[in-house]
Amino acid sequence: MNVFVRVFSAFAWRWLDKVDLPLLLGLCAIMAISLVVQASAGGDVDSVVKQAARFAVGLGALLMLSRLAPSTLRQWTPLAYLGSLVLLGLVFAIGTGRSANLWIDLKVFYLQPGELLKLSVPMMVAWFLHQAHLPPQWRTLGITAVIIGLPVGLTILQPDFGTGLLVGASGVFAVFLAGIAWWRIGVFASLGLAALPIGWQFLMPYQKARVFTFLDPESDPLGEGWNIIQSKIAIGSGGATGKGWGQGTQAHLDFLPEHTTDFVFSVFAEEFGWLGVLVLLALYFFVVARSLWLASQARDTYGRLLAGALALTFSVYVIVNAGMVAGFLPVVGVPMPLLSYGGTSAVSLLAGFGMVMAAGAHRRTWGG
Repeated sequence: MNVFVRVFSAFAWRWLDKVDLPLLLGLCAIMAISLVVQASAGGDVDSVVKQAARFAVGLGALLMLSRLAPSTLRQWTPLAYLGSLVLLGLVFAIGTGRSANLWIDLKVFYLQPGELLKLSVPMMVAWFLHQAHLPPQWRTLGITAVIIGLPVGLTILQPDFGTGLLVGASGVFAVFLAGIAWWRIGVFASLGLAALPIGWQFLMPYQKARVFTFLDPESDPLGEGWNIIQSKIAIGSGGATGKGWGQGTQAHLDFLPEHTTDFVFSVFAEEFGWLGVLVLLALYFFVVARSLWLASQARDTYGRLLAGALALTFSVYVIVNAGMVAGFLPVVGVPMPLLSYGGTSAVSLLAGFGMVMAAGAHRRTWGG
């Protein structure tokens, strides 16, 4: 028995010595909540087992990536970026999906290349800025815009506006953390606002309908406004303490669509109330804050920009989904991270946190 304990301890230390335990515990707490709410929302043991298996794969990726030095990740970055672009291109040829061709059927599982871009784009931006003079000047910003814009444009053409938004944000956050001057940020913000009327012309009809629904969901309560109206009913009916696990009516009576994916946060709010929501949001806040702290400890520019961008992108996931289901933002199909049902998203997020831990583990040493 003592031999077994020593062997297990040596194995655990071998694989966990680079893992940030507080961050890992925060992530595991969110995943545990996900399995609990999925068991209620889906009512299917098989789906819960599948989600747990995806979490296990993601945690395996987290453990392996946490052991890699940022310098090793930096060497593989161009290949990862090009590989994700190739996979994204394959979506247009052999992609599958319901409303849009977003996945590649690998028979064993469905791969969504857009989720991989949320890792490879900030990796590539950090790789480029690591070699550039900082803060970035116009030439550097122009090249960075191409690095970000190419995958974002291809993603939106699928069409997948929500994923394109997050992919773009992941790259922009890396530029922001590189110390871009505030007046340059103002210039880009002004250009973005000026381009809104032009961008509106390129939106798909259903995307325009989502904007109109956001402005006035009661204008079509049985059509485009149905999802958000039912979502707000679910959130409001939960009250302070919720109706209890498995007692939510909006999901179990099929009033709330996509109740295991995009709107699972509504199910959680109905069953566990505002107290449950506060606990979950506190966990998300802790994960983001801890990740930003690890990013600040990174030894080099690449690790700092990559870890910081991944942490801030994770926060955008939370803000956009919570705002979407509560009616504060248009519905854009962004899942709640590590809470919504899904494979590629969960694995890629956990892999990203492995990179964050790698940056924190290989931290800078003062005076040397």
